[in-house]
Amino acid sequence: MQPTIVLAVIAAYIALLFAVAYFSGKRADNQGFFVGNRSSKWYVVMFAMIGAAMSGVTFVSVPGMVAASGFSYFQMTLGFFVGQLVIAFVLIPLFYRMQLVSIYGYLEERFGNGSHKTGAWFFFISKLLGASVRLYLVCVVLQLLLFEPYGLPFGANAAIMVVLVLLYTFQGGVKSLIWTDSLKTLCLLASIVLCIWCIVGRLDMSVGQMVATVADSDYSRTFFFDDVNDRRYFFKQFFAGVFALVATTGLDQDLMQRNLSCRNRTDAQKNIVLSSLLQTVVILLFLLLGAMLYIFAERTGIALPAESDNVFAAVATSPQLPLIVGIMFVLGLISSTYSAAGSALTALTTSFTVDVLDGPKRFDERRLTKVRKGVHIAMAAAMFAVVLALHALNNTNAIDAVYTLVSYTYGPILGMFAFGILTKWQVRDRYVFVMAIIAPVLCYILQRNSQAWFGGYTFSYELLIVNAAIMFAGMALLKKRSRG
Repeated sequence: MQPTIVLAVIAAYIALLFAVAYFSGKRADNQGFFVGNRSSKWYVVMFAMIGAAMSGVTFVSVPGMVAASGFSYFQMTLGFFVGQLVIAFVLIPLFYRMQLVSIYGYLEERFGNGSHKTGAWFFFISKLLGASVRLYLVCVVLQLLLFEPYGLPFGANAAIMVVLVLLYTFQGGVKSLIWTDSLKTLCLLASIVLCIWCIVGRLDMSVGQMVATVADSDYSRTFFFDDVNDRRYFFKQFFAGVFALVATTGLDQDLMQRNLSCRNRTDAQKNIVLSSLLQTVVILLFLLLGAMLYIFAERTGIALPAESDNVFAAVATSPQLPLIVGIMFVLGLISSTYSAAGSALTALTTSFTVDVLDGPKRFDERRLTKVRKGVHIAMAAAMFAVVLALHALNNTNAIDAVYTLVSYTYGPILGMFAFGILTKWQVRDRYVFVMAIIAPVLCYILQRNSQAWFGGYTFSYELLIVNAAIMFAGMALLKKRSRG
């Protein structure tokens, strides 16, 4: 695929993205930036959330992992759906009742300032690292398709990407993200469906033959119940999916900003339930696409790259498929990247301004706007620095990296919220941060020694549950004694 075509597709999408961001956010104030003035229509948020929950990692890693793991990721997806129900009917009523701008304000009201800052800082670290991993993966693909042919270094690639993300989110925040995420959803769906359609056409298959071919292949194995030590074991994947979704969506300022922008609690609940059903279907399409990519490569002799994250790019841009497939791949990749990075940047800005700096309490509207914009630029610079660090480490196993980070950094947040919701106890707030450090350290020790200590057992993403449980137990140890 010619670099000029890649550049033209990216330029066209960016022009459309900036137009949508400008018209949707040109009159946004601080409340518009933070929570969209709580005026978003639920069905618009629902359509936006289909794409918002999926990043460039999902776009390239889920199809690529089919060769090694089959459809086992769908086990985790079933857990995602259950986790969405917990968010809709446990967390949403709580957050709307409290009228929160940042969800970590709950921790301050429930326990105190120490817990509030702990939750905010752990979110900051989690989101910065996770968003940077996602952005890095896409920069790697674009380096191969666009920047290397023009002789540009990776640093220029990363800088251009971050600056463009900064510019389109600078004014509108959440108010713009609802509409740019809707654009992303449309591009993702069109990309997946068209890629599958073209592959099936080139293989001279009907839809029924495609389904039968995938079902008869080793790629389609979905459920793994036979070996508890296997990372793909059903209950590991399912329960990790439940808790990961609650942590990374329900307790994540990034995605909850969209849900909190709905007019009321009922609208937010309708949005969450319906979007989660549609997300399940979309992930199935990603897995189906992954199987067809490998089947097509086998039948046409395409040499696949060693890194599974690059398989989609290699097949989509190969001469065996029409040019439109490569164009739609670039479009889907770029749309998912800019949306995910933009929403992460907005959430980091919101949380740091509201939670860490206590901006709404300390500043008037004019001063708060200046502070918020300064934080926005600083967050973009931090994201750029982490992307460069990841490039130096040269680790592209992105989806595993993301969920490993989730297991360590979201565990304390999940444990704190669970303790606050499930008990009525107060704690010695000043020591909560110490416990939030101890919990992931203990998890790391467990993970490193689990095979020796537990008869060969290997932790997968369920480490998040263990981490949260340790934090919950630690909060119980910090419980204040009742007087009298």
